[in-house]
Amino acid sequence: MLEFKQGVDILSAIGGITTIGEAQKLFKEQLNPEHLQRLAAITNQETLLKVANAMAMCTPDQVYIHTGSAEDRERVLRMSLEKGEEQPLPIPGHTIHFDLPEDQGRMVDQTFYIANPDEKVSSLAKKEAREVSHAYIKEHMRGIMRGKTMYVGFYSRGPVGAKASIPAIEISSSTYVMHSAELLYRNCYADFDAEVARRGEFFTNIHSEGPNRSEDVPKARIYMDRSWQTTFSFFCTYAGNTLLMKKGNHRFATDSAMYRHNGQELSEHMFITGMTGPGGRITYFAGAAPSGCGKTTTAMVGSNFVGDDLAQMWIEADGSLRAVNPEIGIFGIIEDVNQEGDPYLMQCLRHPGTEVIFSNVLVDPQGKPRWTGDGEPPPEQGVNFQGTWTKNLTGVPMSHPNSRCTLMAEAVGNHNKKANADPSGVIIKVITYSGRDSNTMPPIWVAKNTDAGVAIGASIVSKATAAEIGASGVNRQPWANSPFVATPLAEYLEAQFNFYGNPKMTLKPIMTGLNYFLTHEERGGGGKGLLGEKRDVHVWLGWLELFTHGDVQAIETPMGLIPKYEDLRQLFTSKINKAYPESLYTMQFSLYIDNIVARIDLQEAAWGKEPGTSPRLFAVYKEQKAGLLALKAAKGGIVAPQAL
Repeated sequence: MLEFKQGVDILSAIGGITTIGEAQKLFKEQLNPEHLQRLAAITNQETLLKVANAMAMCTPDQVYIHTGSAEDRERVLRMSLEKGEEQPLPIPGHTIHFDLPEDQGRMVDQTFYIANPDEKVSSLAKKEAREVSHAYIKEHMRGIMRGKTMYVGFYSRGPVGAKASIPAIEISSSTYVMHSAELLYRNCYADFDAEVARRGEFFTNIHSEGPNRSEDVPKARIYMDRSWQTTFSFFCTYAGNTLLMKKGNHRFATDSAMYRHNGQELSEHMFITGMTGPGGRITYFAGAAPSGCGKTTTAMVGSNFVGDDLAQMWIEADGSLRAVNPEIGIFGIIEDVNQEGDPYLMQCLRHPGTEVIFSNVLVDPQGKPRWTGDGEPPPEQGVNFQGTWTKNLTGVPMSHPNSRCTLMAEAVGNHNKKANADPSGVIIKVITYSGRDSNTMPPIWVAKNTDAGVAIGASIVSKATAAEIGASGVNRQPWANSPFVATPLAEYLEAQFNFYGNPKMTLKPIMTGLNYFLTHEERGGGGKGLLGEKRDVHVWLGWLELFTHGDVQAIETPMGLIPKYEDLRQLFTSKINKAYPESLYTMQFSLYIDNIVARIDLQEAAWGKEPGTSPRLFAVYKEQKAGLLALKAAKGGIVAPQAL
């Protein structure tokens, strides 16, 4: 059980500011009159103490209070260009940022939860004793902003006033980080005090890139102080390590849902998107997928796209499951984004009218950003994060696999800005869980009940991706959220059961699995590579939209419900004008029983090592395994859907 505000508050201890009088004295000494007046609009004393202690710890030459005005946004961008953190590209509003070669993804081995004695964390996470972290932060963050400007912004992770939105402070010496913050989050400077009073909590994030040298990267750390809801990040610039309103605060939001709102809220690593069905109805989906498993592509397929990464969820008084996107922007992997699969996003990336930060892509001699899988002939040469690149370099991609684009979601043609701004959220009718699976599960299946749905989320597996430095192999990725869940996984599992099993949720969503990665080689096909392609996602989501409303029926299997061939054939024709032979359907939806049983055995063994795992999960596995083995005895090891 996490206890809030326990142990030494490291920020206050290093900063040494303990009273509001001391804070005000520091502000008067170090802020110029304009920014002193700006800060006067913030009256919450705990907030002011956080800012004062960050100043006292980091000792910047100047402090800039960011109000979110157009003038402030322009100033931050101008400073970023002058500092060289970003460089302009030929298309107006487009810039390029390069991280250090050693700082191209989340530093999993240098990311720690600061833990009090006897405080348990997830078996998939790293923790460090509070006194050890305290000493390290004191050694490396004291004075880290000398000669620099400290930027302070006040944001909301979600629409202002939404039940599950949580305010956050972003403090950084990096103009790239602050520019990114303005594209990705709602600046709520004018509403910050009221939001803190409404929610009863806020998050604090403090970052400095330091000298921004390769030799300093081994000293980099990303710390999450859960007890005091404060992050510390230094000697790095990759946004996944520095813009900690994103994944750092997602961890804190998960804690808040777990320990302050258990059974009432969830903080999920999920997209939110709406699909238009018959009669113009809009059905909203929320879906989890690890990096590189089609999450952004799935989100963009929706006719009413809301968000591509995170979801704050709660049970509304009317019994519905509601969700808001804590972000207003996209920080998306750009590899394999192209005109065929991502037309809305490509419009933003290739044409004027959208403010975009490209990171770690190649820039060709004409100043055009290029990346692996962009669907265009590769250039002869260019400049990327490693320096000069030429087409002749064997085995060296022109862009890093974790290259990114950062932009406001409202620029994307199918984005529903009104829905994303609505504090009442959208009603979620479909929950999806995706992994990267070449040989086991079909492209789509629906859980028979919410316990089985929770089990789908608890059982995601995926190959490690370029988003994580130092990670490799096939990983368990429960709910695609495990890298961001600090609590022991058994406690998080129990929170999932409590939420979806809450009798107050009378309008329950269907819960489903998605898998885009079955291959010819593993399914007896005559070709090579994937059985499907990106645009097939329109069909899978389209079928789920129809099934949710009872417009199509399904085939029952021990693992859940799968589509009938004729319904899919019609959808392939009507949605993407593509033939869908029954032979392909058979390859995709046959049950390879030994593979599925082996997957269940893997999950049972892994969850069996988690103390306190709910017996409800094992009951689901037991029922599914028994059904599969009975089916194998009756029909063989590979069962075609036509045989069910």
